[in-house]
Amino acid sequence: MRKLGLTAVLAAALVVTSYAQKPDFSGVWTPDAPAAAPAGGGGGGGGRGMGGGPMTVTQKGDTLTVERTAGENKIVSTYKLDGSESINKQMGRGGEVETKSTAKFDGAKLTIVTKTPGPDGAVREASQTWSLEGGNLVVESTRPGRDGAPMTAKTTYKKTT
Repeated sequence: MRKLGLTAVLAAALVVTSYAQKPDFSGVWTPDAPAAAPAGGGGGGGGRGMGGGPMTVTQKGDTLTVERTAGENKIVSTYKLDGSESINKQMGRGGEVETKSTAKFDGAKLTIVTKTPGPDGAVREASQTWSLEGGNLVVESTRPGRDGAPMTAKTTYKKTT
């Protein structure tokens, strides 16, 4: 009986620990001034929707919603956090583009992989890894450059609300 009780306590602790490792990214985030400049000659993000301006992130249950403004346009991307596919639409150079993403936690880090059709029909894959470090949101992005070689960028965001 004692072994059974200890096993139940350990199982409950494991469940609580697993749940506690998933941070809540909700808030309004503004890039640090030095980080707002593009790294490596590209945009500050991997895939669409991660640029140099503020963003509002809402995380509820198994859904993450990111709202940004590009010029006069509001861009909203929603991701399912269970690893299943999420489809978002945004304006590209040739009109509206449909992106397909998967997002899932690996411990305290969230990885979002986005596939976007290019103008030539080839699918381009970009990834973002989100983490909280010292109260800041850190987004590490990798995307294909113009020559096809991977470009990486790291942007640190400060929470404003």
